[in-house]
Amino acid sequence: MSVRRKKKSRSYRGTRSCGWGRVGQHRRRGRKAGRGRAGYHKHKWTWVVKYAPDWFGKRGFTRHPSITPKYKTINIGEIEEMVEEWLSKGLATRTSEDLIEIDLPKIGYSKVLGRGELTRPVVIKALKFTENAKKKIESVGGKVVEVR
Repeated sequence: MSVRRKKKSRSYRGTRSCGWGRVGQHRRRGRKAGRGRAGYHKHKWTWVVKYAPDWFGKRGFTRHPSITPKYKTINIGEIEEMVEEWLSKGLATRTSEDLIEIDLPKIGYSKVLGRGELTRPVVIKALKFTENAKKKIESVGGKVVEVR
């Protein structure tokens, strides 16, 4: 079935304002009521209420970076690689029970993470350990010593 009238959009072609009244009324940012996020506390408030109710207000607390503790971390796999070097430099020692004792704060590390594998029993002294690191150290016969 054929349509007997032209499309509305076609009939507007050739007129300067295409049915939008005075020239310029359907151009630029005037339709959007401001740039970017302008007006969210005023004329766009209904949008905020519906789509972004948590847009305004503060939540939580952030500690100052100078106060937050910074831990220099090392993985178990890295410890395994470095043991021989530390023994030769005197940074790690062999105990009477054939264990290797490593004092990580003396070397410059404070926290032990659990990535990698250990193949020998070691006694590791550090400020903090992850649960995974503790399990891996103790599973090969090593000891975990938390230093304060």
